[in-house]
Amino acid sequence: KQWYQRRVRAKRKIVTQEAVHCDVKLSNTHFIVKVVEGKGNNLHEVELVDGSRTLCSMPPKFRKSVWIKRGDFLVVDPITEGRKVTCEMAYMLYPDQIKQLKVDGDWPEVFSEFTQYRDKASHESGGESGDESGDESDDSLEENVNQLNRPVVYLSDSSSDEGDSD
Repeated sequence: KQWYQRRVRAKRKIVTQEAVHCDVKLSNTHFIVKVVEGKGNNLHEVELVDGSRTLCSMPPKFRKSVWIKRGDFLVVDPITEGRKVTCEMAYMLYPDQIKQLKVDGDWPEVFSEFTQYRDKASHESGGESGDESGDESDDSLEENVNQLNRPVVYLSDSSSDEGDSD
């Protein structure tokens, strides 16, 4: 049983690393979609470039390894035999991969306004854009709001106060 658990953990780690660090090259069959909402059972409602909406399935290799939320962008493969589910996830796009697709000219203009809004929001919250920052790992980190207004309490030594009153 232990060897099986190690194998599963290793597989998840490899899939996660491939999803985060892979270079995305779009083929003729791939296209980019925006996630609108999760529908359950590893199905997500996505918005296509033309504005229409459809369901996208997540293949088993990504389940329990990659989490998708509203507003994320995916590269998908079409499913020709499906009526409701018409595409399957091939890659999840992270900010570095989106920047590379923009540089390559493969990013759809329809989705540019969403990514510009995200870039502007991250810049206003204290993060720097990718070209200006020297440390790339801080791009996706947000400021910890739990520590913003924490009061500072200074404790005085009570033995020194007693000696002064004599």
